[in-house]
Amino acid sequence: MRLNSKGQVTIPADLRHRLGFTQGDEVDVVEDGATLRIVHRGQGETRGSRIVGRMRARATTKQTTDELMDLLRGE
Repeated sequence: MRLNSKGQVTIPADLRHRLGFTQGDEVDVVEDGATLRIVHRGQGETRGSRIVGRMRARATTKQTTDELMDLLRGE
């Protein structure tokens, strides 16, 4: 890969998926000797908790949780 004029690189999709990086994640670039490491800013969080955090309070439905669960369960 090449560094572009803005100093950006694209992380290959297979690495992003395998390591749990998703769009909107905050990352740090850490100098480690002659190497740069890209790490999640909130390393203590799991991928699932980061996704839930981004989704929180974005629902657009008027249905209650119980109504949605009945719909999902086919009841």
